[in-house]
Amino acid sequence: MENKQLALFKKNIENYTGKSPFDSSLLIATQGDIDVYFSPFEYVNTEARIVLVGISPGATQAHNANIAAQASFMKGLPDEKVSQLAKETASFSGALRKNLIAMLDEVGVNTRLGIISCSSLFDENKHLLHSTSIFRYPTLLKGKPISTAKNGLRLEILKDMVTSCFDDECRQLDSNVLYIPLGQGVADILLSLGQNGKIREEMILAGMPHPSGANAERISYFLGRKDREKLSTKTNPDKIDNAKAELLAKI
Repeated sequence: MENKQLALFKKNIENYTGKSPFDSSLLIATQGDIDVYFSPFEYVNTEARIVLVGISPGATQAHNANIAAQASFMKGLPDEKVSQLAKETASFSGALRKNLIAMLDEVGVNTRLGIISCSSLFDENKHLLHSTSIFRYPTLLKGKPISTAKNGLRLEILKDMVTSCFDDECRQLDSNVLYIPLGQGVADILLSLGQNGKIREEMILAGMPHPSGANAERISYFLGRKDREKLSTKTNPDKIDNAKAELLAKI
């Protein structure tokens, strides 16, 4: 899969209607039940000291990136600037961002970076942050946004995005950058890359609950806001405690 596709899809983005980011005019590749669509998520902040790694841009992220890129093209901005503004516009937002900030601060990432709170990574200290996805481009599985990265190194179309896109991003980043995987599947891929010498294993901070609202109880326990005795059977406190201890030790 081509690592840079903005120039190829420039006209399509300029003509983006806003109806759906999963329009056939933006289709990059397909394999079996998986479809990959273009959206401008190619910019790499090479000055970053922390990298947030999600699974794949969702529909809202892709739509927002497309709209931002379209507006930038209309202003006559160069492709690199278009890509940067689109990426920044579509970064993690809402409740997910709030939960993520709280957990990063809880384990001391803010102290490691020399900032008061990780909330500033989305504002005055955004130069320290690189947001990305293990599957760079919006990806559908059976017509719905892919929700797991567990087959990322087994299915060729997904593995191709890891090896041709994500690997390239890692090469552009400093070897001392911190990687924060969002989700176990993403963490497994990062750890595999670490074992193969692509990134430094000790810089991978795996173990935080995924910051989505669906993990509200796990997040509350991780943050010390809910007592062990009040947890449902769906939450494993020992697993969370062990993961948190490992994170604190790395920081």
